[in-house]
Amino acid sequence: MAPLLLSLRDAKVVQADRTLFDGLEIEVAEGERICLVGRNGTGKSTLLKLLAGKLDLDGGGRFQQPRTLAAYLPQEPEVEPGATLRTRVMESLPEAERGFDNAYRADQLLAELGLDPERDADGLSGGERRRVSIARLLVAEPDILLLDEPTNHLDLPTIEWLEARLAAFRGGLVLVSHDRRFLERVSNRTWWLDRGRVHRNEAGYAAFAAWSAALVEAEEKEQARLTQHLKLEEHWLHRGVTARRKRNQGRLAKLETLRRQRRDYLRQPGQARLQAKTAEGGGAMVIEAEGIEKAYAGRTVIRPFSTRVQRGDRIGIVGPNGAGKTTLLKLLLGETLPDAGRVRHGTGLVIARYEQDRASLDPKATPWTTLCPDGGDQVRVQGQWRHVVGYLRDFLFHEEQVLTPVEALSGGERNRLLLARILAEPANLFVLDEPTNDLDLDTLDLLEDVLADYDGTLLLVSHDRDFLDRIVTSTILLEGDGTAAEYAGGYADMARQRAEPQGVAPVRAPSPAAPSAAKQGYILRKEQARLLRELDRLPGRIDAATGAIARIEADLADPVLYAGKPERVAELAGRLEAARAEKAGLEERWLELEMLKETLEDEAEGLRPPG
Repeated sequence: MAPLLLSLRDAKVVQADRTLFDGLEIEVAEGERICLVGRNGTGKSTLLKLLAGKLDLDGGGRFQQPRTLAAYLPQEPEVEPGATLRTRVMESLPEAERGFDNAYRADQLLAELGLDPERDADGLSGGERRRVSIARLLVAEPDILLLDEPTNHLDLPTIEWLEARLAAFRGGLVLVSHDRRFLERVSNRTWWLDRGRVHRNEAGYAAFAAWSAALVEAEEKEQARLTQHLKLEEHWLHRGVTARRKRNQGRLAKLETLRRQRRDYLRQPGQARLQAKTAEGGGAMVIEAEGIEKAYAGRTVIRPFSTRVQRGDRIGIVGPNGAGKTTLLKLLLGETLPDAGRVRHGTGLVIARYEQDRASLDPKATPWTTLCPDGGDQVRVQGQWRHVVGYLRDFLFHEEQVLTPVEALSGGERNRLLLARILAEPANLFVLDEPTNDLDLDTLDLLEDVLADYDGTLLLVSHDRDFLDRIVTSTILLEGDGTAAEYAGGYADMARQRAEPQGVAPVRAPSPAAPSAAKQGYILRKEQARLLRELDRLPGRIDAATGAIARIEADLADPVLYAGKPERVAELAGRLEAARAEKAGLEERWLELEMLKETLEDEAEGLRPPG
């Protein structure tokens, strides 16, 4: 068993009168590379701070193995100006360890991260601050790494460099990231944070989808079981049984417990529901660029480049930081004029833009006033009026958050607010500049669903390889020397085309013909009839089992029985156990049939002809 490095025992955290964690038990062992996943607001960053010792517990304790070093990367790292990058990196080491050897290591790390050690720390971008902070962590050679969104604002070469470093890390690692490809390649354990509980899986993020789906299915089944038990208990209550007697009071108490459990299951966080509508009009040609070039201060950013964007195309733009991705985007949108060549736009172009720096949000405004700048409580969503609170709820905002200033919202919440504003208006060209930064995985999945269904045109700048592979139809790669080339497919397709020549597409065997709708309908009706017959019989069988249990319990309650008939007691106890098992099995079968009935009804509805 690997040595334990860090743990929280019986941990309790209360924030603003809300209990975030209670009785939490987690531990990190040597060699474990744990990805921590969960929705924004569930406490992932808080949990990392607790593990790092940056926050105090309200109960329980934190244990760190003596003579081990834990290093923590916050979501928004800061680097003090007024010194060179080498100095800032070396400051993470004890004074006695700031000698030549470690100075050399610091310089090497900074160079590998694309930074000049002699550069002053003033005026660093977000991505540069993160790279300096990563160098600060790694130069110290920690035993435990705690990383909060380490890939934010990093370009693809740096992300891949960090992947290799972390995959070879032999200590304990806990990381939060929205980059699924990064999580898949680095992690070998998963923690899923959900409503104050940490579910653990002894596998990395690659297994998360199947594992979490199984957990959700089990919870939904338990929720349905509670619903059916609630129906049974309410059915019993409505038959007029009084609650005065002790036994009946016990059943009423059980009913209230079931109701409370049912409320707990129903009190789950909402699902983001995003919609994007295509504006009417617009021709087949959206953007045509012919031989465009651009240079700044004598440096060529874009060498002659041509492309034609058709309606429905989904174009990804990738490349290292500083390679000219934003410049190319501005050239294609007509916001910057090329030094040579030309750009033409199609007719009826309506653009919606999602900015990387989120600068278009007023920090003093609230989500309510952001969507209703002229007052009132209605927001026009794709031509229809909706109440602003209901619309914000679609984007996972709680009612108490709608009047919170934007500056007090988390990065993910500001992202969702910007999405809510942009998706309210129809457009036929949707421009997204680093849309996945600070999005939780659930919202990211839903954004992908929206973009997959969107029939307009997309221009997408992103470092998220998995997101690109799921969304784009072609990828423009900027090499960093001004060269740009377009490849069919997503990021993985582009990488494969650059590495090897195109092969012959495999020939697929023809699929067997699907049954006709009429035959499917007949099969469904036959199955429904059989199911309904069994369902009709089950309540009577459950009542009979309940009666048998009551009679046996009454016999066992007779004190005379225990005086001289031990064999009779044993017989009745066995019958009672069997009757209870029979009742439990019948109730379980009722639950299964109710769920199957709903599924068959949905399938039958799908086969019904329109009109």
